[in-house]
Amino acid sequence: MLDEKRIKEAESNVRTYLLEGMLKKQTNQTAIEMYIENAELSLQTAQKILTLENVNYQPSLWIIVTSYYSMYYISNAILLKLGYKVGDKISHKITADAIIVLARNKLKASLLEEYESAKNDALELTSQRADELISSLDQEREKRSRFQYNMDNQAKRSKAITSIERAKEFVFEMKKLL
Repeated sequence: MLDEKRIKEAESNVRTYLLEGMLKKQTNQTAIEMYIENAELSLQTAQKILTLENVNYQPSLWIIVTSYYSMYYISNAILLKLGYKVGDKISHKITADAIIVLARNKLKASLLEEYESAKNDALELTSQRADELISSLDQEREKRSRFQYNMDNQAKRSKAITSIERAKEFVFEMKKLL
């Protein structure tokens, strides 16, 4: 779940990224399509790797990596659709921060449309849901970087399965913004 501190940090960072040219106003339909294709391919790859796992071959790291990349690519497609291009420096952090600042409220609105028939708590639920989805990108980015250290194979597989499920849900919901 995104907390207020993380949202404020992202807002401050995005202002800096824009000032320093690390995030620029730009759109490119060809690049959007490429990012969408890469997101889908990454998710399919994670699914295929998961089916390969057995006692002698434990590629859980790559399930997590490819799951995360599906989220990263769809996030960049959304940002381009919104008119923002992420530069090459620290692109993963910039993407995560920019999604929080630039797409979070749009995602809330998209989810709200789906829950339009729900009762009075729909707004709170959609707000929490949007924050959870956006937070999953941060969680997967952090997991990808720490995964290589002391973790047994069963724990790695469990985290890999969580990564795929988060990525599927993230990509599915973010595609609605395109």
